[in-house]
Amino acid sequence: MARKVRVAASVNEPDPLIDGFLQAISAMRAASVNTLSAYRQDLLDCQAGLEIRAKTLTNCDMDDLRGVIIWWHQRDLKPRSVARRLSALRQFMGWAVEDGVRQDDPTTWLDNPSLPASVPKSLSETEITQLLKMATMLEPKSASLQALAMLEILYATGLRVSELVSLLVVQFRRNPKTILVKGKGGRERMVPLGETAQVAALRWIECRDANPAFVQSDYMFPVRGGGPMSRHRFASLLKKLALAADIEVGRVSPHRLRHSFATHMLNRGADLRSLQSLLGHADISTTQIYTASRPERLAGLVKSAHPLASCRQDR
Repeated sequence: MARKVRVAASVNEPDPLIDGFLQAISAMRAASVNTLSAYRQDLLDCQAGLEIRAKTLTNCDMDDLRGVIIWWHQRDLKPRSVARRLSALRQFMGWAVEDGVRQDDPTTWLDNPSLPASVPKSLSETEITQLLKMATMLEPKSASLQALAMLEILYATGLRVSELVSLLVVQFRRNPKTILVKGKGGRERMVPLGETAQVAALRWIECRDANPAFVQSDYMFPVRGGGPMSRHRFASLLKKLALAADIEVGRVSPHRLRHSFATHMLNRGADLRSLQSLLGHADISTTQIYTASRPERLAGLVKSAHPLASCRQDR
């Protein structure tokens, strides 16, 4: 019990060295606030494990870090959590060597934990339709129009929820067919809206502009005070719609809708490179995980598209 108290206290304490690392990656990669916060927590947790061995991030060796990994497993951390902490630790040590804080990198020969293959889970097209139907039934009408616009835009574009709530209303004033989205690392991309999402956006703007609490805000989906809707508030809205649609609440989230967009696009013939561009993935390997969700589609694609497939059938 005392060990848990010590860990919690350590995680909440600021550390100038970790702050220096975070400032460096923020400057180099334009990392988001959420990414920086995750790095901080992972490194502070590693530091707490080292304190048990009377070591620090600056004087630990590989055996010390292996001891920390064992400590993580003793706390029943999942392999993905361990892998994420190790990733943060490797990046910190690389920075520390480059910046002259350390002479060596003790993570060089550390093994990553084995991870199960991750297949993105998505909703069916019917379930998406049910969520949209429930959005039209919300009261008051302004809540319905807002929810419908957010859902239509999210499902039409595959935006991250942080990108959705950060959208500026000025982009939608002239009923655009595409919008400019600023994603992870400050990377910008153009995404098409689609007619249904355009109509939903225009109907919401008419309602939005008639509300004195919203009209002066720069955001497409503001809250009282003019700031953007929070990610948590939108997630709560989705849970409410899922409950009304008789869909298991635990299966519905903003990110699950992003997965649904990608899976449904791929199932209907979209190519990986186009999907990568739409989703804003820096590496196509991230996009390729969606191919694992429908192996029968890929088999069917080979059967219908391969030049020798028809020849073999004729024999």
